Order: sequence, then C-alpha cells, then structure tokens
Amino acid sequence: MAEGDKKFTNAGSLGPGSYVLIDGEVCQVKGVEKSKPGKHGAAKVRATAMGVFRDIKTNLLKPVDADVEVPIIDKGNAQVVALMGNNIQIIDQKDYATYDIEKPKDVSGLAGGSEVEYIKWGSSIRITRKKGN
Repeated sequence: MAEGDKKFTNAGSLGPGSYVLIDGEVCQVKGVEKSKPGKHGAAKVRATAMGVFRDIKTNLLKPVDADVEVPIIDKGNAQVVALMGNNIQIIDQKDYATYDIEKPKDVSGLAGGSEVEYIKWGSSIRITRKKGN
C-alpha cells in the first residue's frame, strides 16, 4: 500500500469513528476502552478497529500518552464512468482524475452516471456511499 500523509496524536485522544494507522493499515476505530493507571504502570488505551481499505479487524494497545499515527484522508465526490466486472471506474468531479478501483461490496445501486463519495489515502481509494438522486 502506498503511503499518504499522516500526523501524530496522543493515543488517549482516539475515539469511535476516528482513523488510525495500525501496522501500516488505515483503520477506523469502532470502540475504545481506557484502563486506570495501576501500581506498576501507566493508564492504557485498547482500541478495536476495522480496516478501511481491506476487511480486517485489529486491536491497538498503547499507553494513554503514547503517540499514534493518524492518516490524513482526502474525501471527494466522483461520478461512475464504467462498471467492469469486479472493478469500477470513477472520475473526480473537481480535478477530473480517473481511478480504477474494486467495486465496493457495501454500496449498492451503482451504475454509469451515479454520483458517489469516496475516500483516498495514498493510492488506496474506496467508495463510501452513493449520493441519492
């Protein structure tokens, strides 16, 4: 996976819906548990996350004050140009860049001319939803 821009933040600031890099994979946090500091250690954060571009479920366990990498994800609007088996071609509505990507399993009703929203990090692109007509 080609890398995109990223920044660093405190592990204690992660919350459901936020994005985080776990082992180089862009993930969206689904749940967060924080433990209290114990006799021999700092407070810890346990985050459960799902992969954004690949279907993986993973966990992150870090001290609350540790740094974590947060991907800077670009969002955009595009139009479906063509459906080609398991792939789909979209064109960005701002800069007219075209992308050939895998057809999303969780977005239905896609056809030529459909308007969609997508997210992008590095060379990874995923359609998040079809805009209603």
